Amino acid sequence: MKKGILAIVGRPNVGKSTVFNRLIGERKSIVEDTPGVTRDRIYGTVEWLTREFQLIDTGGIQIEDQPFQQEIQMQVEIAIEEADCILFLVNGRDGVTSDDQFIARMLQRSNKPIILGVNKIDDHSLSYNLYDFYSLGVGDPIAVSGVHGIGIGDILDKAVALMPQDDIDAYEGMTSFCLIGRPNVGKSSLVNAILRQERVIVSDVEGTTRDAIDTPFRRDGKDYVIIDTAGIRKRGKIYENVEKYSIMRAMSAIERSDVVLVVLDGESGLREQDKHVAGYAHEAGKGVILVYNKWDTVEKDTHTMATIEKKLRAQFLYLSYAPIVFVSALKRQRIDQLLPLIDQVHDNAALRIQTNILNEVIMDAQLMDPPKPHNGKRLKIYYASQVSVCPPTIVLFVNDPQLLHFSYKRFLENRLREAFGFEGTTIRIIARERS
Repeated sequence: MKKGILAIVGRPNVGKSTVFNRLIGERKSIVEDTPGVTRDRIYGTVEWLTREFQLIDTGGIQIEDQPFQQEIQMQVEIAIEEADCILFLVNGRDGVTSDDQFIARMLQRSNKPIILGVNKIDDHSLSYNLYDFYSLGVGDPIAVSGVHGIGIGDILDKAVALMPQDDIDAYEGMTSFCLIGRPNVGKSSLVNAILRQERVIVSDVEGTTRDAIDTPFRRDGKDYVIIDTAGIRKRGKIYENVEKYSIMRAMSAIERSDVVLVVLDGESGLREQDKHVAGYAHEAGKGVILVYNKWDTVEKDTHTMATIEKKLRAQFLYLSYAPIVFVSALKRQRIDQLLPLIDQVHDNAALRIQTNILNEVIMDAQLMDPPKPHNGKRLKIYYASQVSVCPPTIVLFVNDPQLLHFSYKRFLENRLREAFGFEGTTIRIIARERS
């Protein structure tokens, strides 16, 4: 199922980030007890009325030494290109400005559905300001207060109604995987090496890949789809500083994939952006493989691989479950290891454990290391049940969900990995009170 994308657009200081935080609620970022995760919060996941969609905050980037209208134009163009639906946010206290009119004209030329949110309507006396915004010609304005949560439900209702409703899985029965990573890490070269053909243009110019390319293929009697993520389009200087937006392109590919290959550049080394992109794959609950490309360019001895693997583990603490493979797309080194590893990770993500065996492992873990008391109370796990796969999701029925400390959750996850493997996939553990 393809998740829709809602982008928030508006001139500076209309409250985009406040509304963004309201819309995503508690799902602001990867849980705080996971160390090593640092990301720019320009995207998030929204759940509303049994639907999930992605939210983009175009205010998450600031371009230095650029007039506001150039910055706004860049953001609106990206939103129009990437989003299924656009939340056009204006400031109800300022009235209609020339920048608002500028954005409205751009949006009118797009074919994307638009929700007009008039922010900072914090009390009833300001509601009369709504009528001014009909002049923008982009639909009925909705009164919103990002600070107080007013109108957020109305925005979400309308967004869900406007999102694409096609739930058909085009790749049913096939293993789909994508390659994500910074520009110029060798994603297109890897695609060609896996497909054994020159399917994608390869160049040392960053951002060569312009569109997401889905390629079905068959190998050793199995059907796959490889999804290559596009780099962000650069149109002159205005696009030079928008590397963060490559995440937006990666999001769609990740959602359509069973397994995500996070491609790292062995030549230039690890950068912060690598952790940003990998963090989203982790949060999406997909199978993850770390692919260290350009291995042929690395000066090495007998200890180099172990040394680099140790560094990667330290940088990607939250991906301790992800296998690491060292490859060279150019020399086609270890490329033949990728598809078997993708199969293995996909199988692990889809693994379903028998309930009685699962409970034996959980109960043995409690006996081996009982939960420590907290405020005079001790966690009791009565029963465990696996409720879904991809990723494997375990529900623990307990006396009090608040007593399941993150450190004990991690201990239980480690026991499950020791018992069942689960290499390459996250495990979600949810505590519920036994009724």
